[in-house]
Amino acid sequence: MAKKILIVGGVAGGASAAARLRRLDEKAEIIMFERGPFISFANCGLPYYIGGTIKKRENLLLMTPEQFNKRFNIDVRINNEVIKIDRDRKLLEVKDLNSGNSYFENYDKLILSPGAEPSKPPIEGIDSNRIFTLRNLPDMDRIDEFIKRENPKRAVVVGAGYIGLEMAENLRDRGMLVAIVEMTDQVMPVLDREMANLLNQYLQEHSIALWLSDAVSNFRQTDSHLFVGLKSGMELCCDFAVLAIGVKPEVKLAEEAVMEIGSHLGIKVNEYLQTSDPDIYAIGDAIEVKDLVLGNSTLVPLAGPANKQGRMAADNICGKNRKYNGTLGTSILKLFDQTVAITGAGEKALKNTNIDYEKLYIHPANHVGYYPGAKQMHIKMLFSKPQGKILGVQIVGTDGVDRRIDIFAVAIRAGMTVFDLQELDLAYAPPYGSGKDAVNMAGFAASNILDGTVKVVHWNELDNDDFILDVRTKKEFDGNNVPRAINIPLDELRESLELLPKDKVINVYCGVGIRSYIAVRILMQNGFEARNISGGFITYSSLDNKNQLDTPVARQLREEFCLI
Repeated sequence: MAKKILIVGGVAGGASAAARLRRLDEKAEIIMFERGPFISFANCGLPYYIGGTIKKRENLLLMTPEQFNKRFNIDVRINNEVIKIDRDRKLLEVKDLNSGNSYFENYDKLILSPGAEPSKPPIEGIDSNRIFTLRNLPDMDRIDEFIKRENPKRAVVVGAGYIGLEMAENLRDRGMLVAIVEMTDQVMPVLDREMANLLNQYLQEHSIALWLSDAVSNFRQTDSHLFVGLKSGMELCCDFAVLAIGVKPEVKLAEEAVMEIGSHLGIKVNEYLQTSDPDIYAIGDAIEVKDLVLGNSTLVPLAGPANKQGRMAADNICGKNRKYNGTLGTSILKLFDQTVAITGAGEKALKNTNIDYEKLYIHPANHVGYYPGAKQMHIKMLFSKPQGKILGVQIVGTDGVDRRIDIFAVAIRAGMTVFDLQELDLAYAPPYGSGKDAVNMAGFAASNILDGTVKVVHWNELDNDDFILDVRTKKEFDGNNVPRAINIPLDELRESLELLPKDKVINVYCGVGIRSYIAVRILMQNGFEARNISGGFITYSSLDNKNQLDTPVARQLREEFCLI
């Protein structure tokens, strides 16, 4: 007898599962329910339509219900909301939102792909019609229509995660002044703070005002403006606001059906993506998955994992017994001309484990310097000691970031070490890379640390009485330097060894860490105890964001939102 398979949710995970099921089983009866009016739409593209990069709304509709039905012979029911699961009788109660009538459908197997919903905390005034969230096409349409109708000049984005930063960029592209309010002390909280701080000045250069370490306490609407009250006592004046303070898994159906919910309040699944009911699978933003590096459960609301999970759930229903081993959370963000990417574990997470790890910072160019257009990347890599297993990587830069983060992601999933990175054969031509690619360079630097070729220290590990040596040129040193540091340019070091104390550890820095590495090797072989300060002056400059947020430009941008 043909199986009857019901799918709740028709976007990334649900649509992928439905299509894969049909490819594997031509006889199965497959019904997909979507409470909204659209299926299989490109929700990752929504901010770019608002900003005008994507010109045609229809380009976001990857497939209509009619096309999906014709190609895959799947019964697609839009504007149909599943409101109850009866596990004992294997029935769904469904409400047709057009007619208001409810009906029942039985199933042999059920796939839940309800997604996640934007967080909307109980803040005074949050129901104002000048406050928006962005999850689907109707949300996008409401924002776009408001902009066309009201011609707003100023917008506040609450939250500086992926969606918040993407919305800030696209609202700027639409010609508005934008302010970001973020309750933590950095933008993009998923990053380690010193990497996120690299973005502060860049955002302000693009006329985006920043309020960090502050949170919204209330909203107040007038006929023509929205006032955003902050816990610091500041009140911002704007035309509208976008809430982008994160998402939470939609687990109501599973919870009411007494299915197991995990510690992060997502639906708990096993390695085959089965819930606590073996006939019910769950996928996408609503589920908890295994962190591939740390081994614990986590939430990863990203399109890539959701699509792969949809395919895998379909495989398992059809008897393939495929295991979902976990996710790295590999992600990437475009921010004007900058690119931010991450894979694996960050230091914030590693600090809360028993893993013995080390980190390094390098700042290589995306391709050889003699070829025009070379752009600097900032790379942080975390790895275990002494094995050198790669634990996580974060990159901020312009060109070439996407290519490198994907290489690191593959390396982590393959269980490679930093020693393996040294030997990777990566494509090289002057417009694309270097004979020693940035990935190789990370491997070289980490291997030097682990095999004792060089000792490293990090800026936050130094004490006030530590001896600091700056080996940049005098011109660089005079331009800006670390307090307490003495300057001996690298090319003069061998002739100046008598100026250095033999009874102290010499902590050496340069611009990015390469010249200081050479200096440390010279010092070590001349009887000194020396350490390379990882990442050099660039990393030092990124550790504290207070100066970046208190410049004349930063103050002027903020003043724009304090005036009516």
